Amino acid sequence: MAPLMTLRTAFHKQEIRRSRMHDALRIVVRAVDGVNWLVGWLLAALLLVMSVLISWQVFARYVMGSSLSFSEEVSRFSMVWMAMLGAAYAYRYGSLIAVDLLTMLSGPKISRILRLTVAAASCLFAFVLLTQGWALTERVASQTAPSTRVSMAWLYGSMPAGAALIFLNAIAIIAQDFVDERKAA
Repeated sequence: MAPLMTLRTAFHKQEIRRSRMHDALRIVVRAVDGVNWLVGWLLAALLLVMSVLISWQVFARYVMGSSLSFSEEVSRFSMVWMAMLGAAYAYRYGSLIAVDLLTMLSGPKISRILRLTVAAASCLFAFVLLTQGWALTERVASQTAPSTRVSMAWLYGSMPAGAALIFLNAIAIIAQDFVDERKAA
């Protein structure tokens, strides 16, 4: 009788640990989704800034006869930030172009392994992009943009920022996979 109680107690403790891990993974997923919600609004704001500046530039150049000196540069900076953050945002929600033939043809276990392998490779890619992007940003920090006279680090900082978001989203994809697996079990 005592060994049976010990076995039940051990099983119960293991279930509690699994439940806590599941809750922690759900918190990670929710936190990253919250960051992505903010990034989505930042992307919308950058698109708005870029659209307004380009429209004003066209109006000022062709109607008023003189253009703004900084609008093209700020629009370009906005576009670069949108590309880096937008790629990370799209990655989280599976909106990037992907070759998914293998996952479609394979069974659920192989498909899961492929998803997790891609997410792990994305973490590695994001880490390299983050470290190299940070180094590049530091190298150009003393240079200034011609029109706005701001540091070029503001432009090149989009690379480590996007890489950090890719890394967070890859972690969230892995965590979501384990949360979903637990729900299915």
